[in-house]
Amino acid sequence: MIYLDYSATTPVNDEVIDSYVKACKSYIGNPNSLHKLGVESNHLIMSATKQIADLIGVKDSEIIYTSGSSESNNLAIKGIAFKYQNRGKHIISTPLEHSSIYGPLDYLESLGYEISYVKLNSDGSVDLDDLKRLIRNDTILVSVNAVNSELGIINPIKEIGDIIKEYPKCYFHVDMTQAIGKVKISLDNVDLASFSSHKFYGMKGIGVLVKKDGIELEPLIHGGKSTTIYRSGTPCLPLIVSLAKALRLILNINKDDYLKELNNDLRSYFQEFDKVRINSPKKAISHILNISVLGVKPESMLHALESHDIYISTQSACAKSNSLSKAVLSVTNDMDCAKSSIRISLSYLTTKEEIELFKKVFKECYEELTCLR
Repeated sequence: MIYLDYSATTPVNDEVIDSYVKACKSYIGNPNSLHKLGVESNHLIMSATKQIADLIGVKDSEIIYTSGSSESNNLAIKGIAFKYQNRGKHIISTPLEHSSIYGPLDYLESLGYEISYVKLNSDGSVDLDDLKRLIRNDTILVSVNAVNSELGIINPIKEIGDIIKEYPKCYFHVDMTQAIGKVKISLDNVDLASFSSHKFYGMKGIGVLVKKDGIELEPLIHGGKSTTIYRSGTPCLPLIVSLAKALRLILNINKDDYLKELNNDLRSYFQEFDKVRINSPKKAISHILNISVLGVKPESMLHALESHDIYISTQSACAKSNSLSKAVLSVTNDMDCAKSSIRISLSYLTTKEEIELFKKVFKECYEELTCLR
């Protein structure tokens, strides 16, 4: 098997599994319980929370545990929108967000909120001048991804934060799901940030919303205090402990040069094909390479490669099926590219031998599928 869909999800690191199992077996008490077993479990959660906070440069009190980035994004957007609607109902985002951003934004728009989408530069990053033009006194939130999940575009988070700081009634939310362990980003200028463990070799079902102190949210899930008042329910101690381990491990791995080498190799290879277009800009992260095979449906290429036990993706894993890529269309302004894009996502686990075999199989699939037209 050759797995090239790491941006959708990653295999769980063995050390992370060991941490999860140990927590399951050794800490059986409900962390919300007042007896000895509950107190022991709660102390372990506090220790894991401190480790997570230290690793990303925030306070322990600013960590909210969720089921993953989709919930974190929903909590950030709806939580701010409902809590601060007396200040205004204007929100700014970009055309390159995940569906868990567009979903709550569309919902809020149906309730009378005004959503604006900032223009992009030629490399797909946020146009800062257009952001300055869009932001107003009644803007309560700007939500921007740190790294786009389809094309790997990196946004200037510090510069965006500097602009938003001039508007003290507006908050800045960053979806960091594709950035953790890949791009170093300071959260100094960020008010809220989302990420999910399964994107960096951790378990599925656990994520974080960073919420800076002094900011309030309207919870999505009501029912009493848990690790915070903003997300009720029994804390899943084993998942929290495993997230801390996964985060520590991924931040100690530095394979940037190796991944850049793999990415550049594929870029050079794809230039040999008349019907292949490379959609990811040169400044995109090395982990993601988005291409289009013109005239070939993305799912056709996906299944052709799958028949050889090679796995890629079309758009992001949460995107609607059989739809064109809005992200590719926004960056390339090419409908044919948007209708035929596929995403190859790499990892430090990807070997050069896997890339060589992928290239061989891709050529076979390309020739078969383009000859059928």
